[in-house]
Amino acid sequence: MKQSISLKSSQKVKKALAMTSIAITALSFAHSASAEETLSLYNWGEYINPEVLQRFTEETGIKVKLDTYSSNEEMLAKLQAGATGYDIVFPSVHMQDIMAKLNLLEKTNINQYSGFKHIDKNFLNAESDPNGEYCLPYAWGTVGILYNKKLVPELNSWADFFALPNDGKNIAMLDDMREVISVGLITNGKSVNTTNRDDLKAAQNYIIKHKHNVSAFTYDSIPMVQSGDIAAAQWYVGSMLYVFKKPDDLAYIIPKEGATMYQEDMCVLKRAPNKANAKKFMEFFTQPDIAALNAKQQTNGTMNTEAIKLLPDYIRNNPSINPPAEVKAKLQLFKELGKGIKLYDRVWTKIRTS
Repeated sequence: MKQSISLKSSQKVKKALAMTSIAITALSFAHSASAEETLSLYNWGEYINPEVLQRFTEETGIKVKLDTYSSNEEMLAKLQAGATGYDIVFPSVHMQDIMAKLNLLEKTNINQYSGFKHIDKNFLNAESDPNGEYCLPYAWGTVGILYNKKLVPELNSWADFFALPNDGKNIAMLDDMREVISVGLITNGKSVNTTNRDDLKAAQNYIIKHKHNVSAFTYDSIPMVQSGDIAAAQWYVGSMLYVFKKPDDLAYIIPKEGATMYQEDMCVLKRAPNKANAKKFMEFFTQPDIAALNAKQQTNGTMNTEAIKLLPDYIRNNPSINPPAEVKAKLQLFKELGKGIKLYDRVWTKIRTS
């Protein structure tokens, strides 16, 4: 009798252990499956069409989390401060080069994916990634001037922009070191990537000369231009989204002296927890209809040559979004400056404290 009870107890113990093992395995599998079904993006604020994310989840079952930043520097600082969990970031080309030097980016070989054939190779501008082995060119545009047409019937240049306060009209500039200094460089006919001290001194003096007329250095000037509190502001071509909604009230121009051109690329972080899902998203974004969906909502340029064909005429042929060759020739793209960035830091400090 004791033997029978002992045997049954032994069987119960073995069964319990087996069930526990199965439960642990199931829990481990569930955790693994959960990890495979998520993706975390860290992008510029409102810089991706929510419908793109929805479509991706519908097609793959992968849920997307989105956090946003307002500048390249903010994004890099957060990552260097130890932020984890992000899979994909969207740095400007010069920031991509900086991040590459810091060994923050994962090699994805996205250029070997079939959909990469749609990407205009002229946008492989990162010096650290000339063949597109790491990042996918994502979006491009210009930084020009948004203005209120009720206050300013016509505006064509940076000179016109800085003359507005003489008529009692307020202006704003971006709270961005390189964008602000670039205006001083462009108006003096210099490269926005110069490290020549005389060029930078002249740009510094130009901005300081006009600084007392600048009402604000901010990324939040759109509402102020819309309300008329600010007559005009240095801003991105994405402001065309608001121009299309109120064409009688707002306008965006690329100044005749020239402007900066931005390009953001889609990059996977080396410490991304969901690298396979990140690669799937990059591949997903090479689809022309997806790239077009994003460009239409963002009112900026796309590097996907087939996507351009899918854009509505009012975007595809808009000179502010897709400028003609002679205007595009005056656009300048920021480069990574290495130690030369310290010269810009000094100029920016003098501008802000003058």
